[in-house]
Amino acid sequence: MEEQPGRESLPEQGDFLLIDKPLDWTSFDVVAKIRNTYKQCGLKRKVGHCGTLDPKATGLLILATGRKTKEISALEVLDKVYDGAIKLGAMTESHDIETAEYGHCGTLHLTEEEVRAAACGFVGTHQQQPPMHSAAWHNGKRLYEHARKGVVIKERKAKEIVIHRFEITSIELPVVNFILHVSKGTYIRSIAHEFGLLLGVGGYLASLRRVSIGSWHLNSARTVSETIDDILQKSSNTSEGEGR
Repeated sequence: MEEQPGRESLPEQGDFLLIDKPLDWTSFDVVAKIRNTYKQCGLKRKVGHCGTLDPKATGLLILATGRKTKEISALEVLDKVYDGAIKLGAMTESHDIETAEYGHCGTLHLTEEEVRAAACGFVGTHQQQPPMHSAAWHNGKRLYEHARKGVVIKERKAKEIVIHRFEITSIELPVVNFILHVSKGTYIRSIAHEFGLLLGVGGYLASLRRVSIGSWHLNSARTVSETIDDILQKSSNTSEGEGR
């Protein structure tokens, strides 16, 4: 039988979708939106993501659909590159902008040499505990669920991470801009917190954007809206082809 035009518009084997995650969306919000779009098209399609991004982070989120979801674990282990900003001279409980600042102090005494030397000191292999305001599991609950009730889990299991590169791109105190190349499972907000402590002034992650996962790059990603429009268009093409 001759294959109808448009049949391959939405291949059953699935695909990888590169999305630029918006601020204040969870990774699951994006997954749910795309899954519902397939459902709207009359397709029951598995959708999963290859590496969580926190709500206050933006940038590259890779979604796997259909049979490609079986390859998620292969993508999750890849190194990741981020750019972002650390605000020195204050801390937050969440180590990012999700919670209020405290512990304010001056930063103007810090020199460029001190800031850059501190960053260089992070390069290498470390044991890192997940922060309390994270999606890591503890006794059947996410850590952030405990944190929101004011409970601190001290025995959080540390994991080995590798910081391949910690480059300071610009310094405009109290803000320090950076690029980080890290291994799987690294919490950038924890690095920001520890960076501030090392400099003796405190610090937290003011912004974060994931620019690559392995060889996959943000410049190839599309917005959520563009991805939805693409799925709807391909579904329409498939339907038209089947109707011929």
